[in-house]
Amino acid sequence: MSTYSSFKDEDTFILTDFKCNPAQELFREKGLFKILWSREGTVNLNVDGYQLSLEKDQIIFCTPLNVMEVPIDNEGLVAFVFNKQFFCIQTHDDQVSCQGFLFFGSAQPQVINLSIKEEQQFTLMYQQFMDDLSFKDHLQGEMLRSLLKRLLISSTRMLKKEQFETTVDETQFDIIRKYNLLVEQHFKALHQVKDYASLLHKSPKTLSNLFSKQNEKTPLSVINNRILLEAKRLILYSDLSNDEIAQDLGYKDSGHFSKFFKKHEGVSPTAFKKLKLAPANS
Repeated sequence: MSTYSSFKDEDTFILTDFKCNPAQELFREKGLFKILWSREGTVNLNVDGYQLSLEKDQIIFCTPLNVMEVPIDNEGLVAFVFNKQFFCIQTHDDQVSCQGFLFFGSAQPQVINLSIKEEQQFTLMYQQFMDDLSFKDHLQGEMLRSLLKRLLISSTRMLKKEQFETTVDETQFDIIRKYNLLVEQHFKALHQVKDYASLLHKSPKTLSNLFSKQNEKTPLSVINNRILLEAKRLILYSDLSNDEIAQDLGYKDSGHFSKFFKKHEGVSPTAFKKLKLAPANS
């Protein structure tokens, strides 16, 4: 585990494979963004209570909200870990354009697949990170931030290429990103596409047409998936009752919440919790 930190600025950047106990403790710390790259083979992760297989040359982008577990005996995993003080994606949005897309752009963490050429590009960046982490001077933090910006810009471009069947211009792309961010901010209170269309000064039809250019996504699915993700986190990782969870997510009637949850998950919130926690209790 290689670490850069500044006591004055409280910023942290870590390059790790999670194969030691101090690195595993990072999963219990709050406020950390994590970019995980499987370089050699398949790594089985647990993200928000679900098993996820990260294949060779796949990269996953996790926000501080994602609850993660990574096996300590994994092979070939590389992770770039940083806090908001080191690099704030909101402050630097005009430079990297990843907020609302690479991060906070989906209920589930985004995953990109590297081509052979892209893998070579990321390998060079990884080596540069290693070199700068070993070079201790007053410019080290800025060098690492510059490399992270390059990694985020490259990743955003790759994800755009993967997700959009047709070309979208920057104005259209920014509308989609802003929509995603508004959902992240208001999903507990606003459950209808028309609410977000109003905030963006667009019609629901305009939003639907824009999202039709993005594979397998609709404006409504973005809202529903974000509500479901939060519901699952609260069901699995909190002591709140179903009534309390329903209220937290903006449902005045817990029956409406249960109906919504069962429609999308196939089981009730109570059955979902029993199903997910059963292996640990058996």
